[in-house]
Amino acid sequence: MQSKGKIAVLGVSITMLVMWGIITIIPLYWMIIGSFQDSYADASMKISMWPEVWSFEPFSRFFDKTMAWRWLLNSLIVSSILTVTNVFFASLAGYAFAKLHFPGRNTIFWILLMTMMIPTQVTLIPLYILVIDVFNLKDSYMGLILPSIVSVGNIFLMKQYMSTLPTSLIHAARIDACSEFGIFYKIILPMAKPGLSVLAIFSFVFHWNDFFWPLLVTESEAMRTIQVGLAGFKFADTTDFGAIMAGATVASLPMIILFFALQRYFLQGITIGAVKG
Repeated sequence: MQSKGKIAVLGVSITMLVMWGIITIIPLYWMIIGSFQDSYADASMKISMWPEVWSFEPFSRFFDKTMAWRWLLNSLIVSSILTVTNVFFASLAGYAFAKLHFPGRNTIFWILLMTMMIPTQVTLIPLYILVIDVFNLKDSYMGLILPSIVSVGNIFLMKQYMSTLPTSLIHAARIDACSEFGIFYKIILPMAKPGLSVLAIFSFVFHWNDFFWPLLVTESEAMRTIQVGLAGFKFADTTDFGAIMAGATVASLPMIILFFALQRYFLQGITIGAVKG
């Protein structure tokens, strides 16, 4: 009787997961299919799960009528730099909070955590005034990058992950007269590779998809990121849905490639980080 109950629960769970997976995949499938439909189907937005005519015209229109290559380059530059800075500074801070003992460590850490409770909308106007009016970084890479060099959430993630790493290796390295930076570079970083990969994926995806801040600090079309460019890609009398779908497909490719390239580390990082070492 108990086994039948478990089978029923398992069946319901699998059914719900399959349904959720289908609901999640449908928008992605519709985006890809819409990017290959011919111009007439795009204009009418005829619902078709399989195009009658396959065409690359939407991609041609997207790249010909916009600064798409420049938008992609801007997004790549900003996302790559912010991924590197977040991984570097968050790993350093995470190691310090997890393994080093210094006065006020817990106090500083809790103050940082409390800043996460402040809504982004509250700090948005002061941050905008600081970046645009004080530092005069409007419509520049520095204006896009500077406010997001490292986030408290990433520091918290690395602190929690590095707390699971064995401290005995650090003590052994100190006995062998290894410097703190040497310990961090030669011992901590190799062991933290799964966690760093997770952090890199999260950071790149977040900054690649970021829309509101680039919209605020960029004016010229040449400084737009791909997300801001897609939002503004429309004509006076109509909207080219096919080209927008093609642009969305192109914008999604780097994230998909990054996830599958680091999938092993991503899954390993989730598993290890969930177990207290």
